[in-house]
Amino acid sequence: MNKSRRIFMMQSVAVGLSLPLAKFALAAEAVNEKDKQAISLGYVSDTKKVDKAKYPKHAETQHCSNCMFYQGKEGDKAGACPLFPGKEVAANAWCSSYTAKAKVG
Repeated sequence: MNKSRRIFMMQSVAVGLSLPLAKFALAAEAVNEKDKQAISLGYVSDTKKVDKAKYPKHAETQHCSNCMFYQGKEGDKAGACPLFPGKEVAANAWCSSYTAKAKVG
């Protein structure tokens, strides 16, 4: 095996072994309540802190983890939401686009 091929093979193995670790490096950042999108949707990281005067239909039982847009798994502290691309919303957060998940069965 020539030297350049051996180097290529070692680099390929190194890249292949590092791919699983890249998942952690690419973790999404949390939504900041002061972001423009968050402000426009009334996003708060704790559903108990929603301005009841501004959002009178809000109920404390409404939170991201039981919203149809939430893409995290049950029990996760945060998850993706298509309303905040590339970021994660807190499971206990809320925004004005909250829509309850449809009940199955």
